[in-house]
Amino acid sequence: MSHSIFSKIANAVGGKRGRWITLVVWVLIVVALQVFLPKTADYKDDAAPDLAASEPSVVAQKVMDEQFPTGEGTPALITWYRSTGLTNKDLAQIQALSKELQQNPVEHQKTVVPYDKMPLPVVKQQVSKDGTTFIQTILMDSEATSDELKTSFEELEKTANGIFVDKPFDQKVDSKDALTARTTGPAGISVDATELFSDADVSLLIGTVLLVLVFLLVIYRSPILAFIPLIAVGFAYLAVTPIIALLGKEGVITYGSQGLSIMTVLLFGAGTDYCLFLIARFRSQLHHDENRYTAFKKAFSNTAGAIALSGFTVMAALLILLVAKYGAIHNFAVPFSLSILIMMISSLTLVPALLGIFGRVSFWPFVPRTEEMAKAHATKKGKKVKLHRENRFWHRVGEIAAHHPIKTFVITILILGGCAVFATQVKYTYDTLSTFPKDMPSREGFTLISDHFGAGQLAPVDLIVNTNGEKTNLRANLQKLDGIANVSVEVPSTKNPDYRMYTIELSDNPYSNEAMDVIPDIRNTAEATLSDAGISQKNVWIAGQTATQYDSRAVTKQDEVLIIPLVIGLIALLLLAYLRSITAMVYLVATVLLSFFSALGLGWLIIHYVMGVDAIAGLIPIYAFVFIVALGEDYNIFMISSIWKKSRELPLREAITEGVGQTGGVITSAGLILAGTFAVLTTLPIQLLVQFGLITAIGVLLDTFIVRPFLVPAITMLFGKWAFWPASAPRNDHLRR
Repeated sequence: MSHSIFSKIANAVGGKRGRWITLVVWVLIVVALQVFLPKTADYKDDAAPDLAASEPSVVAQKVMDEQFPTGEGTPALITWYRSTGLTNKDLAQIQALSKELQQNPVEHQKTVVPYDKMPLPVVKQQVSKDGTTFIQTILMDSEATSDELKTSFEELEKTANGIFVDKPFDQKVDSKDALTARTTGPAGISVDATELFSDADVSLLIGTVLLVLVFLLVIYRSPILAFIPLIAVGFAYLAVTPIIALLGKEGVITYGSQGLSIMTVLLFGAGTDYCLFLIARFRSQLHHDENRYTAFKKAFSNTAGAIALSGFTVMAALLILLVAKYGAIHNFAVPFSLSILIMMISSLTLVPALLGIFGRVSFWPFVPRTEEMAKAHATKKGKKVKLHRENRFWHRVGEIAAHHPIKTFVITILILGGCAVFATQVKYTYDTLSTFPKDMPSREGFTLISDHFGAGQLAPVDLIVNTNGEKTNLRANLQKLDGIANVSVEVPSTKNPDYRMYTIELSDNPYSNEAMDVIPDIRNTAEATLSDAGISQKNVWIAGQTATQYDSRAVTKQDEVLIIPLVIGLIALLLLAYLRSITAMVYLVATVLLSFFSALGLGWLIIHYVMGVDAIAGLIPIYAFVFIVALGEDYNIFMISSIWKKSRELPLREAITEGVGQTGGVITSAGLILAGTFAVLTTLPIQLLVQFGLITAIGVLLDTFIVRPFLVPAITMLFGKWAFWPASAPRNDHLRR
């Protein structure tokens, strides 16, 4: 029944008339979407909040804005540094800049500390103890976007260059006896983060396209065929981006540069894979069928179901991200799943149309022909007949797993398990600055502050309490806590004097795990102090970057606990529906989980011991898990479905050998391309994407070269007829181990 349906679809999209209709429809749709819908760049939001309004740090910031309005704004810290010590002239020029900014503020500037109204000796007291560094604070509009802040900082630098002859913002930090300036703080970090992603978009797209093109040329050695998957992916990209932009414009979804970058990789990697599965089967069929339409129908009927299931599996797994509470994860769901859906449709409609149009010529100069066609072609050209010989390499690999299942199982488990052990040693960080290149201005500025003042000055913690008019010894109690360098005197609210604010400078980098671990101590101390004074413990709010990071860590951990079981459960149900085997479903899910932990462990070894990174980004596990498990299961589906079909005609041992042999070449090609596209992310200057790309690429390679060709076939052989349970094993008298 399904074979008949797929034959009809194949004729509709790749037949003599259908191929042209399909191509024209795609062209018209893409042109219409590009002309009438907006562009993604116009509605991306890199400043979208990651935390819900109900999170403690967000509530605290709202209370702070209401009760302490003079403190509104995002701090930009201009860090001034001279290795030989700041001179009186330097400080006088800083005062002149302060005066200029007060008289002629840059766009989106709210307030600036009036150093020009302070005597020079007072200003000198705020220089670091070694006399080399000074921090000038400017509050920027908290509603301003990163792009708007960037424009403001460029304007600020021009103003400074009119006062400082040596252009301090252009000087290198390690320059000897040169005055250097760097913009850091929350505002500077925000600008640099956006700058990194905006620079990455075009280079990532070009790099991905070139890599896929090179791989396809090497694999198929056909210039025409190399462009067919790229055309299909390109059309899908041109179709999905305006739809995403429209959804963003209407407020249905939120997306940013990071999501668009990963979506590009996903489209070209997974999309090319879907195309290859159909192309490889078509080429194989052309060696047996003289009529190209007959060959295509058979190829389409044998692969369309697996392609559709794989696409729906990945799409459904990505949609589960909608349950995430953390914005950066939640916002990935719709763009990623929509791109996979459109790419799947493209691979099942546009690719067949292109193959129908070009036919055998698609594979020129190595055109696949039947034996009779090959002899006739050789006679016509006056050349010796070269008959097609099937590459038996992957059949031999299948024989290893089928004839030596125990040995294969033990060796692969030892390799994967050995890598997975190191996953227990992974350290995570939520330090935004650690993902930046060391020469980024905001990171250089932070390093100067950390080295010459104290890391806590970069982003102090704001503690707000409602004392109900009662006196407390809260400041003294806070100063006793480990991890706190300094606590300011309390500042009463201008709107309600019962509200008091304490500015707390932490001892550690405010983005570090050590700093975040101090947040609950601050809260507990504040609540205990208020309780001792007979005040409600609910009258405590903690704002600031460290509090935000603390909430981010807690929310992402909650998302992991929720999303990972849901993804596993969903994939298990889809496998069960397709294979009708509980046994196969269990070990297929188990193998991709093992490959994930192996990739995480091996990735940690490379990132930590080779690249010298102390901790990986805290979002990596959930990012990598969804992609490795969903995409890894794709390869299992293609191979196991082939084994299942072969087992209806052959003994299980031979079915495994033939199944691995038939799918080995194309899955390996697909795996290399998919891993390569994710590896492109490692060329970007953003550590989060470098780590994500590396670990995901490793996971795909482990699936491609260990899990799929060796481990899964070996387990299938070990289970024998029970691999099909509770469905009945194929009625084959030779179905024995």
